[in-house]
Amino acid sequence: MSADLRTAMVLAAGYGTRLRPLTDNVPKPMVPVIGKPLIDHTLDRLADFGIEHAVVNTHHLADKVESHLAGRREPRLSISREKTILETGGGIVQALPKLGAEPFLAINAKIVWLDGRIPALQRLSACWDDTRMDGLLLVHPTVMARAYDGPGDFFLDPEGHVRRRRQWEVAPFVYTGIQILHPRIFKNAPKGAFSMNVLYDRAIEEGRLFGLRHDGEWFQVSTAAHVAIIETALAELGFAAA
Repeated sequence: MSADLRTAMVLAAGYGTRLRPLTDNVPKPMVPVIGKPLIDHTLDRLADFGIEHAVVNTHHLADKVESHLAGRREPRLSISREKTILETGGGIVQALPKLGAEPFLAINAKIVWLDGRIPALQRLSACWDDTRMDGLLLVHPTVMARAYDGPGDFFLDPEGHVRRRRQWEVAPFVYTGIQILHPRIFKNAPKGAFSMNVLYDRAIEEGRLFGLRHDGEWFQVSTAAHVAIIETALAELGFAAA
């Protein structure tokens, strides 16, 4: 099976506290990497993949994000402005009426990725099995993640089922911030602000959260120091913003 993905959620509401001073006056999703705002890296990838409609959540410096996006035509955009920060789970729940009843992509607007032989979004779509999955996470080998020094997030079994890292473990895979979700994963979700980790844990217990290994490069922009590291790495790889 595969997913016929037409809609995406772009998570762009955060304060970007760890990115200060870059985010004192610039919203996190608009921090430039190789001359292009992070959110444009993501939206360009979605347009290239054929996503028709993307919902962007906003909060911190929301006017600046929304003004920046106002002239964009591909993909077609809707804004889900949050009065208070709702975190990853609550932010998607608020946007669900705009996302429809079918599986959709959800991407954090703080990453840049390079594809392997087959584009990552195409690989995710081809791997989706609606009968078995409520969520499918793109994960990256922890030891190959540049500008990342954490202990990883997940283990994968031979079938792709996700297991969360225990406190004392170093996990072989880190979550990339790219995923396919089915709206049913939000059934009986908490009210207000909450992390997607709450729903991931439930889906793991039910055997319905899967992971797919990314076979290209992946960069997460978490701190101001990361920007220079990532730009240097991208230059070494011959990547330039369009």
